[in-house]
Amino acid sequence: MFAPAGTNIIPTGTYALRGCMVVYLNQNQISNIMQTNNKEQRQYYVDWVRILLILTVFFFHIGMVFNAFDWHIKNDQQYSFLSPVMSFLHLWRMPLLFLISGVGTHFALRKRNVGEYIRERTLRLLLPLTAGIFILVPVQVYIERMDQYESLLHFYPHMFEGIYPQGNFSWHHLWFIAYLWFISMAISPFLKRLRGGWYHKISGRIRKLCLRPLGMNVVLAPLMISQLLLKPHFPDETHDLVNDWAFISYNGIFFLAGLVLLVKPAVREAVTRYRRWYLAEALLASLLWFSPVTTSHTYPWVHLMLSITVAWSCGMAAMGYAARYLNRDSRFRKLANEAIYPFYLLHQPLIIIFAWPLIQWDIPAWSKALLIASFSFLSAVGIYWYAIRPFRTARLLFGMKVHSGGAANGQKASKAGGCKNRTDVAAVTYLSAPATGKILSDVATGKNLSTMATGKEKTHISPKEGQKASFSGAAVRR
Repeated sequence: MFAPAGTNIIPTGTYALRGCMVVYLNQNQISNIMQTNNKEQRQYYVDWVRILLILTVFFFHIGMVFNAFDWHIKNDQQYSFLSPVMSFLHLWRMPLLFLISGVGTHFALRKRNVGEYIRERTLRLLLPLTAGIFILVPVQVYIERMDQYESLLHFYPHMFEGIYPQGNFSWHHLWFIAYLWFISMAISPFLKRLRGGWYHKISGRIRKLCLRPLGMNVVLAPLMISQLLLKPHFPDETHDLVNDWAFISYNGIFFLAGLVLLVKPAVREAVTRYRRWYLAEALLASLLWFSPVTTSHTYPWVHLMLSITVAWSCGMAAMGYAARYLNRDSRFRKLANEAIYPFYLLHQPLIIIFAWPLIQWDIPAWSKALLIASFSFLSAVGIYWYAIRPFRTARLLFGMKVHSGGAANGQKASKAGGCKNRTDVAAVTYLSAPATGKILSDVATGKNLSTMATGKEKTHISPKEGQKASFSGAAVRR
């Protein structure tokens, strides 16, 4: 489509191509656009935090086999020292996942309207949740109750007999998917208002506060108020949705903080700049939380406020340090980011499948834990790579994106004389800024691309502005 540099001269006049728009820009403009789009559309550290958090969930559930808490299956010898450590991790790892999900929602909404957002969330959350309830959860409940049923097939007709733990029907570790879908649907009627003037006015004032040292602590107020109001009525974290409103509202506020605040570049930079402040706050709050003076038995409400402070400050410290040191791309990030959601869906049933026989072996507990971790991790990776990743139906059921067409189809369309949903940016040497200023703004912000791409809008270049501008042959595809 483009000739080598110096061989073609841009004629003056009006340009309109069937199915595509060609914008002629110089190399600096192209570089600025690429940097702007990369900065706004992909924050790599968010992916890294998500990957690392789900790996902590994996090891957390292995620890549940050996600690003193009640869980689906337990080792005969349990270790009480694990309990406070795992309780501390539980304070902030799942709320931070909701905050990360809020950040992801912001970037998803840049490319979708509300209807498309609801459809995408339903496909990637509700469909895997439903599939997991019927495919992944029954094996876990069956292993817990093997003495009551002859086989897994014999268990299936009984899976709707009562609600777990008394009955058989459950979503086990998939509660996170259920809650995330529920929160996504709950905010969807209000998403259009996120573009309103009053929203920008109010959120702008809040963001100014967030730019100060420890400024993101403004979110502690709604977090604490929600728990003071709801904890007396919903004291336990049940994961059953209908009797868990304190926990749902708590995680919903984390989600909204990611959606509204942390997505703004100035706020991200402030969290990164003051990451040491948040870390110091997290350490101090954690020491007080572990203190025997402020236990949940002696001062329950003080302990609750400390728990909220620990969760928030740990989350902010983690985001600040990740933004500083992990905001980089790699091939492994791309592979891991795509695999981590199916890995989350698979990990707990595989842990239970391998833990059931291994906990009966007469070997040290650390050997059991190592074997459970190795077998379940390798099995999850193998199932993903060979049974989920290559197949369209499996990708849908496990919440992965399904790519239609591909690069080959795009090349065929280009050869046929048209392209779909695409902007080609050709570098130009002598084109003046007035002729390209509005186009450059539109490309950078994504405005008017739909009408330009269909040829409904035409770009005019005057004779004076189009003097001997040569192609560089570079193209950028959106």
